[in-house]
Amino acid sequence: MGKQERGAEPAYRRPKQYAAQRFYQRLNKLDYLLITLSILIVCWLYYRSSIGVNYHWNWAGSLSLIFTPRANGDLPYFFQGILATLRLSLWGMAFALLLGSALGLARYSRIALFRISATAYVQLIRNIPPLVFVFIFYFFISNQLIPLLGLEVLLRERTGDINTFQAVLFGQARLWENLLSGVLCIGLLSAAYIAEVVRAGLESIPKGQWEAASALGLSLPDKYRFIIAPQVLSNISPPLAGQSISLVKDSSIISLISIQELTFVGTEIANSSGLIFEIWILVGSAYLVLCLSLSLLFSRLEQRARKHLYRD
Repeated sequence: MGKQERGAEPAYRRPKQYAAQRFYQRLNKLDYLLITLSILIVCWLYYRSSIGVNYHWNWAGSLSLIFTPRANGDLPYFFQGILATLRLSLWGMAFALLLGSALGLARYSRIALFRISATAYVQLIRNIPPLVFVFIFYFFISNQLIPLLGLEVLLRERTGDINTFQAVLFGQARLWENLLSGVLCIGLLSAAYIAEVVRAGLESIPKGQWEAASALGLSLPDKYRFIIAPQVLSNISPPLAGQSISLVKDSSIISLISIQELTFVGTEIANSSGLIFEIWILVGSAYLVLCLSLSLLFSRLEQRARKHLYRD
């Protein structure tokens, strides 16, 4: 190998240059064509918007509107909608994970009754439009299920104040019935998809792992706890994260049954103020922040799960 030229920077000190060089070497003619078309489309959209859009943006007014507290001193209406979306998503995700995991185990079960019942539920939910399901199930919950379970006193006839802990987790007492209905609706919808994720995770475990667990003399709960569950969680983390993010976005459907989450609040603010584009852009940005935060959280959890799995 020849001597390094005087004054030349060593290769190991130029990682960015070599990374960029490798990136450009991987691009083919189709990539360059797509990049050129994308640039042309962006330029055309900018040109058309500069000469054809007669909309007067009022970002100062829209930002002032969403940050204005309520007349009674409560949080601004926009941020109350964000909190309602977080509550719906949190409790809906917890309910969907529990029910979806049980359905996934039932789908994998050798008992025909469990397997057929879980399969029927999954096929029913996955082949009905979510909006139709929400309307049917919401009126069923409100008119039939709540009186049947004896929850009218707790949800409809509650009197007295609630503490701060209850207010943070469940919101205002007069809206608990709406919260329960929304949680059950989006939880039942998401559980059908989570069940398929769990079933696929169980089927991805090699047969040798099951045989090794049986050879160790482990009971069925210990077999799942120490051998099967860690591997399944590692395998299903990416699709489970995607389904959880979809649940946050699907919570916007609940606005159609007058639950005051972010989309419902955005609709009311936009209609009353006339700031249509600004308010909906802010609503979309709020959903983007929530979903990106969830994506980063699940990425960290996935990395930690894989690290513990390989270490053990």
